[in-house]
Amino acid sequence: MEFKKMRRRDKELPPEVAKKILRNGSFGVLSTADAKGIPYGVPVNYVYVDNVIYIHSATVGHKLQNIASNSDVSFCVVQRAEVIPEKFSTDYRSAIAFGRAIIVQDSQEKVDSLKKLVAKYSADFLSEGAEEIDASLDVTAVIRIDILHLTGKGSGED
Repeated sequence: MEFKKMRRRDKELPPEVAKKILRNGSFGVLSTADAKGIPYGVPVNYVYVDNVIYIHSATVGHKLQNIASNSDVSFCVVQRAEVIPEKFSTDYRSAIAFGRAIIVQDSQEKVDSLKKLVAKYSADFLSEGAEEIDASLDVTAVIRIDILHLTGKGSGED
């Protein structure tokens, strides 16, 4: 798969900064397309670990149907976006990952990724999170995005 180079190279962030944006983001937008190419973007909670993004999901739904027919996805995280009216501009930082999505079938990987999600979003409730994982594992899907290409873009100071 060939990826386009960023048009505004002056706005391109180094790869380590893009990874930091992914690590620290509070939510991202998963973009999929169905078998006919009709796009669908949905905001989701996620965790980024070792060049992989994990997302939890119900076991049925639009994004899962799309992934089943077309595993190519993109995932965008916006770290900040502050409009600067007097400059007709925006101070922003974002990262976009391109990759292939799969529905995790391995139960250990599924549990491990859900625990990482709990650690990210509910660090003060790890034991309760583990109980919730056990209670809802059969009705929870996990999507893994193997990142093939990552870009970061931004303006303003860090």
